[in-house]
Amino acid sequence: MRAVTFFFKGNDLYFRGYSGKRMFPEGRFGYRILPMEFFRVKEELEEEGYEVITKFNTDFSLREELKGDFSLREYQEEALDKWYSNGNRGVIVLPTGAGKTFLALEAMRELMTTTLIVVPTLSLMHQWRAKISEYLGVIPGQLGGGKKEIKGITVSTYDSAHLNLRMIRDKFGLIVFDEVHHLPAPSYRTIALGSISPYRMGLTATLERSDELHEMIPRLVGEEVFRLSPDELKGYLADYEIKRIYVDLTEEERAEYEKLRDKYLSYLRSRNIKFRSGRDFEKLVLASGKDVKAREALIAHQKSRKIVFNAEGKLRALEKILKKHEKDQIIIFSEYTSLVEEIGERFLIPVITHRTRKEEREFILEGFSKGEITKIASGKVLDEGFDVQGARIGVVISGSGQRRQYIQRLGRLLRPMDGKRAILYEVVSRRTAEVSTAARRRRNWRSQ
Repeated sequence: MRAVTFFFKGNDLYFRGYSGKRMFPEGRFGYRILPMEFFRVKEELEEEGYEVITKFNTDFSLREELKGDFSLREYQEEALDKWYSNGNRGVIVLPTGAGKTFLALEAMRELMTTTLIVVPTLSLMHQWRAKISEYLGVIPGQLGGGKKEIKGITVSTYDSAHLNLRMIRDKFGLIVFDEVHHLPAPSYRTIALGSISPYRMGLTATLERSDELHEMIPRLVGEEVFRLSPDELKGYLADYEIKRIYVDLTEEERAEYEKLRDKYLSYLRSRNIKFRSGRDFEKLVLASGKDVKAREALIAHQKSRKIVFNAEGKLRALEKILKKHEKDQIIIFSEYTSLVEEIGERFLIPVITHRTRKEEREFILEGFSKGEITKIASGKVLDEGFDVQGARIGVVISGSGQRRQYIQRLGRLLRPMDGKRAILYEVVSRRTAEVSTAARRRRNWRSQ
């Protein structure tokens, strides 16, 4: 029998011994393919009568015994069935709080294959490790946070998986990409491209990206196989309502805002620039590196947004909300760290920003989960990657028009609450561009 031999050279996967009619790309050491294509090419070669020999691991049997102290809801079982039917590949889109983690735990238990879970933050890495230990009865390995411990089930950050690709590329039968919308980033996509893992699961509440790179995900992980919105999960998640509060700028804020806004719009009109997608705005940012007028217009735009997002009227509106919900647990979201810190100082509320030390952040979140702390103010840090328990009220002081951010923030409030209704307040500056931003959020939300 003819034989072909597969082997790695650096990050590239090659094979030798092929003499068939089909042409594969030739490299320095033989025919070269992407590692993620290994099992597909292996099957094709075996159908042609070749014996396939590998110089790397292809045995993904899990040698640890897993318990299963949990059961799935009906929609979770349906989601997994769709994933199994798609060859154990694909993306599942469910709201925050809908139990996406348990889909992966059940898949591990069912397939009994070595598994790598890839997550965007250290906080999520620790949360996954805790749930695997609690519900499957094994202590998983850790790749990230200063550790490089590979086990049959291992949790890694995207950064660490990318940097240590050679350690993991042939170790796992299943890769779970949590918050899979991060995967198409240029450095992170190498994790999927450079791994031979045949089974792949993508989990997210917000698949679409403004740069449209989510269109790469079907190739990297598999097509979307299941999706439900919060409205479709009524009865499983907390019921909710969205309330919008409009505030006015002060005279000083209005005058400065109008001046900056006029400068920005005048430039756009002079260049006949129209924004149809996030990519159009990126072109303006790139142009600002060479064009002085473009840079001045961009700075004016940024300053005008800061006036609107940090308006004094918003703090007065927030004060009323805090008084109304004095005994409720509340998360306050702001686009700017400076306003988060001002909220913390004015209302004596703990804050979590990118500057908050890990120990302090964990202390605040633990106290919030226990009900010992009832209010948190945060920038973008809590948008994803944190399991925040107990919140029923959310206040968006400022935010983008992105669907992902809106869904993630609402998702902080939608975990089961024993029949209690969740409320998300949006505080919007009247007669400013923020009104259209809020409208875009609403349109994006309804179109999910």
